[in-house]
Amino acid sequence: MKRIIYMVFMNLFHAPVWLFTIARMGRPEDGRTIKECYDYISRMTRRIIKRGRVTVTATGIEHIPDQDGFMLFPNHQGLFDMLALFSTCPRPLSAVIKKEASGWILVKQVIGATGSLAMDRSDIKDQVRIIGEVTKRVREGSNFVIFAEGHRSRKGNEILDFKSGTFKSALKAGCPIVPVALINSFRPFDINSLSREYVEVHYMEPILPEQYIGMKTSEIAHLVHDRIQEEINKNVGKNTLTT
Repeated sequence: MKRIIYMVFMNLFHAPVWLFTIARMGRPEDGRTIKECYDYISRMTRRIIKRGRVTVTATGIEHIPDQDGFMLFPNHQGLFDMLALFSTCPRPLSAVIKKEASGWILVKQVIGATGSLAMDRSDIKDQVRIIGEVTKRVREGSNFVIFAEGHRSRKGNEILDFKSGTFKSALKAGCPIVPVALINSFRPFDINSLSREYVEVHYMEPILPEQYIGMKTSEIAHLVHDRIQEEINKNVGKNTLTT
């Protein structure tokens, strides 16, 4: 919480401009492309992170598909996760987030500008609707982020089981699945300190449709989960802060 307050204070001067600009991006009449909107938000995110005394580094950028229409499946450690992804992924991203967060200031505007979706996790019909919408949009060339744990892990770099239903959209769309290992992404907002923190984002080799064809969603969930946990175990505690 201390760092969130610090980040807000350090960006008070720019925040109104960011909020106004991003809100305009979400309007139908705005002429900017998805890539232009995403690049603006990505630059804003990097500035916020830098002023918040956090260093985010990424490996495996080359594993992110050049062609749009893929899905990222990271482990979920906390509120900082999307900042880490927006600041390091070069391709435009939309996300599926919980409905409870969709009304937060700036989050609401970013949802509109990035074409992200808010899901009511307590409503089965809404879950089915979101699965269908993500499937359709990925087939049309959008890239989505889904946190397959369903909610954040509170066990540091130990991840929770992945929910098989979160992979239905990827299976139906027949798109590349990119596992992403987030390391220490919980620390910036969970540790009550303003000391510099280091977060790592490891983009892993994509799992292509021909590799998971015929598999059940539960089998895909186990496969992605185990790859991410293995990557975390291999790198946690090491000085892997390289790009």
